[in-house]
Amino acid sequence: MSEKLPLPEQHSGPWWKYGYVWLIVSGPLAVILAAVVTLWFILRTPDPVIAEDYYRRGVDINKTLEDTSDPTLPPALKGRNHAATPVQDRPR
Repeated sequence: MSEKLPLPEQHSGPWWKYGYVWLIVSGPLAVILAAVVTLWFILRTPDPVIAEDYYRRGVDINKTLEDTSDPTLPPALKGRNHAATPVQDRPR
């Protein structure tokens, strides 16, 4: 009969010495770090408050632009819609 050979002893080390553990743990740690940085940024720089009369101010700006005699200042709608259009292609 054949004799069974004894299995070699397996020594396991501490968990932090295995690279696969750090590969698995690094993803959630990166997400937690990004969440903390985002929260810090949000709390540090709050959004500005919009003025109560924002619509009236916009209408006043449009009236001012329409009333100017300078042809290089187009009305707000035309200027907004053609802001990226080359000068030679802008409507007159």
